[in-house]
Amino acid sequence: MLNVETRHAIDPATARGFDTETLRRHFHVGGIFRDGEIRLIYTHYDRMIVGGAVPAGGALILDKVAEAGTESLLDRREMVVVNIGGDGTVSAAGSDHAMAKGDMLYLGMGSGPVTFAGQGRFYILSAPAHGIHPTRLIRIAEAATINLGSAEAANARTIYQFVHPDVMKACQLVVGLTRLEPGSIWNTMPAHVHDRRSEAYLYIDLPESARAIHLMGEPTETRHLVLKNEEGAISPPWSIHAGAGTSAYTFIWAMAGDNVDYKDVDMVAMETLR
Repeated sequence: MLNVETRHAIDPATARGFDTETLRRHFHVGGIFRDGEIRLIYTHYDRMIVGGAVPAGGALILDKVAEAGTESLLDRREMVVVNIGGDGTVSAAGSDHAMAKGDMLYLGMGSGPVTFAGQGRFYILSAPAHGIHPTRLIRIAEAATINLGSAEAANARTIYQFVHPDVMKACQLVVGLTRLEPGSIWNTMPAHVHDRRSEAYLYIDLPESARAIHLMGEPTETRHLVLKNEEGAISPPWSIHAGAGTSAYTFIWAMAGDNVDYKDVDMVAMETLR
């Protein structure tokens, strides 16, 4: 079963007037992992798609998505699949890819229908492509890593860069995950924006009773979303994207836009935040 929701782009002046319910309706990502379903959110931020596929021991096929306007979704798109659940298999372009939790699979433009099977919980990210790059399965040991922060600042974390220029070539998707150490809760603070790229976050590995507070909005007009495990946020180019949790957690970040330069950000001074 395929379910697709469209999210139109919101300008920062309009977002300033949103109450909590309206803010969540436009930027909150939730309910995308349901047994036996593929659920996608087609955004108008760099035409990025975020979603989930849960075959629950069976098989699900992702092919035509009317919102993309092509016969098959990957006719003019690239895709990254992240397994956040049990062992599963993703099949495309005549090849089967066994995926454990934490593995990421890049599928290039023209890969055709995608089949999800097994006990995996598959997080789906897709953006328009301008060229063809080869399919690649990247395990966490193959990711580029950066250690940042400190226990004293409650932000000791490891950044794993999977679909990233230091690891492989893609058209515009840049995808990785950040894992907080026990006792650390803060991510991406001091904050930044990158007006040349949109981003999406998915928070995972949170206990049932824990929550992540995702900070967003213009630097001088910040807002927040309260998120539970396997929920996330769509981050417009004009918005900061930082957060803190009631326990340690992992989050998957994905960017699409003008370039793939991970360091192309505009830092926001702490004294600027409001």
